[in-house]
Parts: sequence; structure tokens; C-alpha cells
Amino acid sequence: MSEEPETTPAEPVAEPVVEPAAEPAAQPEQTEAQPEPETQPGPDTQTDGEAAPTTATAEEPAAEQEGTEEPDESSGEQLDPDRTNVIVSQGRVSTGADDVKLIDSDAVLIDSLQTNLSQEALTPQPSIVKNQDGQDTLTVTIKKDNGTTDTVTVVIKQETVRRAFLGGWRHRETGKEYHNSSVQTIPKRNYDTSMKRSCRETQTVTQKNERCQTTSDTSTQMTKTGCWVSDREDKIIIPGKYVSADDKFAYMLRQVIILQSYFRRWKARKYVDSIRQDHIRRIEWEKKEEERKRKEKERRLREEYQRRMQPLGKEDFDLVYHALELWRREEVENINATKSGPERKAALAGLMDEETQLIASIQRHKLIAKTETNKKKKKGFLDRCAAPKEWIGFDGMPTKMDTPYTMRAKDLKMTYESLDKRYLTREERLDILLQLKLTVKEHDCKLTKDIVELIDREADLLMRGTKEKNLEGLRQRISTLFLQYIKTPLFNPEAANLLKVPEDPSSLRKNIYYCRGCGNYLPSTDFELTTNARTIGRCRKCKDLDGEGRLREDFSRYRSLLQSIRETEESYSDSSRIIFLLTEADLRYLAENIWGAQSVLSQWEDTYDLTLVRWNKRKEWSPWNCILLTNEEARAHSKLAKPEEAYGTVFTQKVKYRHILGKQHFASMPKLSDYMNKNLKNVNMPLPSNADKVMFGGVRKKEETLSLPPLAEGAM
Repeated sequence: MSEEPETTPAEPVAEPVVEPAAEPAAQPEQTEAQPEPETQPGPDTQTDGEAAPTTATAEEPAAEQEGTEEPDESSGEQLDPDRTNVIVSQGRVSTGADDVKLIDSDAVLIDSLQTNLSQEALTPQPSIVKNQDGQDTLTVTIKKDNGTTDTVTVVIKQETVRRAFLGGWRHRETGKEYHNSSVQTIPKRNYDTSMKRSCRETQTVTQKNERCQTTSDTSTQMTKTGCWVSDREDKIIIPGKYVSADDKFAYMLRQVIILQSYFRRWKARKYVDSIRQDHIRRIEWEKKEEERKRKEKERRLREEYQRRMQPLGKEDFDLVYHALELWRREEVENINATKSGPERKAALAGLMDEETQLIASIQRHKLIAKTETNKKKKKGFLDRCAAPKEWIGFDGMPTKMDTPYTMRAKDLKMTYESLDKRYLTREERLDILLQLKLTVKEHDCKLTKDIVELIDREADLLMRGTKEKNLEGLRQRISTLFLQYIKTPLFNPEAANLLKVPEDPSSLRKNIYYCRGCGNYLPSTDFELTTNARTIGRCRKCKDLDGEGRLREDFSRYRSLLQSIRETEESYSDSSRIIFLLTEADLRYLAENIWGAQSVLSQWEDTYDLTLVRWNKRKEWSPWNCILLTNEEARAHSKLAKPEEAYGTVFTQKVKYRHILGKQHFASMPKLSDYMNKNLKNVNMPLPSNADKVMFGGVRKKEETLSLPPLAEGAM
């Protein structure tokens, strides 16, 4: 904010006109509006420092302007916007005799307006006069710091644009007003942006390259009279044979044919080399595959031999009995073929004696294996009871924790293992018996009393010097009773999570069925139902005994085949269900009776290399949507999208016929009858005329109901 030289208030000031030669717009600044030359701005006046050197304002007194209200002195309110601004343009400077035209009026004003504003306020005000052009002019004398004075002629331009009032301030002591002046430059001109100012044609240069042949003068010098030219370096040029266009193209064609022949030879050699390499790799793969099959067969035979020599589980003994049955049939056929009459009967009797001895030997092995199996089961039960609780923590590491129940089970396990130790001294055995006695005396019941009584008896016999072999029966009774003690949830709470028998005996009365073989009442878990069973038959033990005595079948191969088919069907993730309803016997019937126990393509008969895969891989596996192939053939068959087109009509009809046979057999199963009835129309194969009869077995028989006698109180 600055105080500018004031003009005579008697003459009105017209609206200023922006001079075209003015500099760019400056920031708004405050100018003096009240013409009071005898008063200087007080210390409380709000200013912006020195006034801008390019502006000077002449305004009428605030009292003579209409609409101007005097605001409160303490508030410093802004004034009304009814004001005009005077703009300083280029003028002339006078230094006595010489007049020099200003090159830049703004620079002169910057130097001239730095004088003391208080002194300029006391100087007489200049008057406004008109020059020859009819413009209002104002002559201002400015005193410099070096003592000289300059006279500036200010030309007042009439502004056509009305400036907006930007506010101002009033001096609280003197009452003088100071207004914020607007910019002095011409407003920025708004050009029409829709007009096209430039284009690509005017901004780019079109270049063009042309070849040109410049003219050059040449001359030839020859030997003539008065001029000799040496011919030492001359050459004799003899014209060759003329080649026409047809000859040239024929030559080019011959060369192209030569190039093509070499290229085709190179390509053919490359193709033959690739075939040769494929053939070599194929031969190597076949050798490795044969070696793998040979090793696999040797391993399988070695495992079977080991299972026959040292059978442990039920599957191992089934294999032994199956081998015994094969041997018996072979011997019977040999006897029937070579002998007759009494000699044949005697040979058959001797064969029966040998078979009886072999069965007795197998039973002895079975008892030994059962003992070893029971020991493993007991050890596994104790290990699971004493195992700490384990889970995966937030950091991904396993965390283990021992509870009071697992610690109790661990103590009982250590005590039981110490009871089974052999070759101990008498003092060590007595210490173990004393520890066992203290353990079981924590509870008072019939079981603990029996254990304490047996412990006292063994201790008394040890003190009498009884031999170890005479105490084996007594020690076995102590171990059996203590194991029963460990399995009781009242004494070992952790055992409740591992026992299959419920704690409530009344729940054992549910789901009890009668076995027609042994005549016992057994729970439902002791019965094995086949897929075509409609009634409950014999229990598992009766079926196993019948298998050992008469049938002697081995389902180990078909058990592994069934497991592999189920794993393959699970990988399809299309809700395949039928394969999970079949058993090993059903799969054996499907492979042997329907497909002939050999591959349909190669007639390979080794059952360990055969598998049943889907005929149409878009449908779920079923006896009417499968095919028996080798493992290699099955992998190739799984890549076929439409097997009917790949194999041909004859082979397809052969497979369809096998599908009809499988459907006729398995349609009688109760589990599959409802499924086939719902999906009968969706099966894409010809059905026999008696499909309903085959599917439901003709006239449905009334299901046999079991009339069970009432259970006695002591039956359990």
C-alpha cells in the first residue's frame, strides 16, 4: 500500500483506459483514494509496503462520493466499489532545457516514486490540462536522492473497461481511505479456439529423391600421323555368345532346381535322422519297459513267496490256501489221468492225508501269526493312549502337549512293558510286582482284587524258588488282567477314545442279527453283505471257515485292481458312484466271465498287467461302460475322444455285446436296480427284449424276513 500524488478534486476523473503497450498484469495493490495532502499515513494503517511503480491513482474525496459509508475505525471495513483508477503511461521527462523521451516509463516511475511520500504530500498538487491531441495530462515534479529533480508528464488514458472495486482500508486517525487498485494491463484477449491455426501440411516438409545423370565430356586418342600412343596395356576384347532372355531364364531355372534338390536332400536327411532317433529311442524304451516288467514280476513273485512262507494276515493265508487248492486240483487231475480202480482210490486217500498235514501246518503258522498280530495290536493301543496331543500351530510347526490323561496312560504303558520283560532277577521281578500292586490298589473293585491276589501268589512262589517256566501261565494271567485294567475307561480315561465297544452295555442290544452258520447273535458289523444279497446270511468267521475248507479263493489281485479303479474314478471328479458299490467278487466276475480275463486288443492274459477303464470317458464307470485292456493300452485309450470312430464298427459291436452281458448280470443287484431304472433311457446302447425281466428278475419275490427269537437276559 502506498500514498500516490493526488490530483485536483474539483475536476472529475474519467474511467481509465488500458494502454496497449503496458506490461503484463501485476498483483493487486493498495492505492490512496482520499485527497488530503496535509496528512500522512499513521502507524496503524495496513499497507503492502511501497506502492507499485507503475500505478498512480487520483480519486475524489470519500465525503463527495455517493454510496460511501464510513465504517467503524476499529474494524477496518472495506469500502464501496464505486471508484476509478488512473493509469500512468509513457510520458516525457524534462531536465530544464533538454527533453528526453522515456524508453521505458515503468523504469522511470520505479526510480521516481521512491521518494518520501510525506514530503510529496506537502507539495502543491499539479493541475490537469489537455494537450494538442485533446488528452488529459498531468505534470509531476519528482525529487531524487542526489538532489536533482525530474518532471514527468503523465498522460491520462480513458479506460473502456470498468475496473472492479477490490476493497480498501480507512485510516483510523486521519480518516484517509486506501483502495486496492486493479491491474493496469489490458485484459487478456480471448481468442477463438475453434479456429484451426496449424495443420500437418504446413508443419512438415515433403522430400523427394531423384537420380540424375550428369553430362561428362570424354575423348579417345589413337595413333595417327604425328601422334604415337603406346598399346602395351591394351586388351583385346572378343564378344561372347549372345544370350537371349529365354536362355537366361532357362539357366536360372536350372540353378534353382539344383538349389531345390540340395535343399530337399538336406530336409530329407534331417527327417530320416529324426525317424532314426525316434526308432532308437523306441527300442531303448522297449528294453527299459521289458526290464521294468521283468523286475516288477520278480518283485511280485518274491513278495508272494515271502507271503506264502511267512504268512501274517488274512490275505496272506488266503493266498496260501489258494495255492493249496491249485496243488490239490493238479494232483487230482494227474491221478485221474494215470490211475484207475483201487489204485486211484489209494492215491486219492494218500493225497487227502498230505492235504490234512498241510492244513495242520498252515493252522500252526496261523496261530503263531495271530499271537504276533495281537502283540502288535496291544503295543499300538498303548502307544496311541500315551501319545501327546498334537496340532499345527500358527507358525506352521507341530505343537505337542501332554495332558493328565496321557501321562496316566504313559505310566500304565511303562508298567505293562516291564511285566513282559524276561530274564530278570528275583529282586527286579519283585520290585515290578510291588509297583503294579500299588498302581491297581488305587481302585477297589473285583478286577483289582484279582490282580492283587495273583501278584501275591507270584511273589510267594518266587520266594519259594519256583522255576521260571512254571510261572509263565501265572504271569500271562497277570498281564491279561492288567491289560483289561488299562482298557477300562474308569482307570484309564484316554482309552475311551480308542475303544470300539460302547461304554453303555444296553447299546449292544441294538442291531443284533442271527448267524445261520454258527447260530450266534452278533452285531451287524460282523456280517459281510454282497451287492446282490437280499437277506442276512452267515457271519464273517463262518464265511472265512468255508473259504478255507471248500472255496479257497484269492482276491488279492482283484482287490488291488478295485482300489486302482476307484482312485482313477476319484480323479475324474464327476460323481462316479457305481464302482464304489462293487466288491472284489463282482470285479472278478466282470473280468473273468464277461471279458475272458484277457485284453480285448492284444489278448494279454497276465491279470497283474490288466485294468478296466471307461469305454466312453464322458460317462461314469459302470459294468456297461468299461473295457479290459493292458496298462499301456489303457493310457492310449484314454486319449480317444470318440472310440467308436477309432476302433471301427466290428470291434465296437463286440464291445457293446460285452456291455449288454454286464448289464444283464449286474441289473439284478438291489443297489443298482433303482439307479438303472432311472437312467435306463439315458444309456446309449441296444437293450435286450427282456430288459425288464433281467433288470428286476421277472416276478419280484417277497423279501425274506428274519424271525429272531427273543434275547435272553444273559445273552449278552
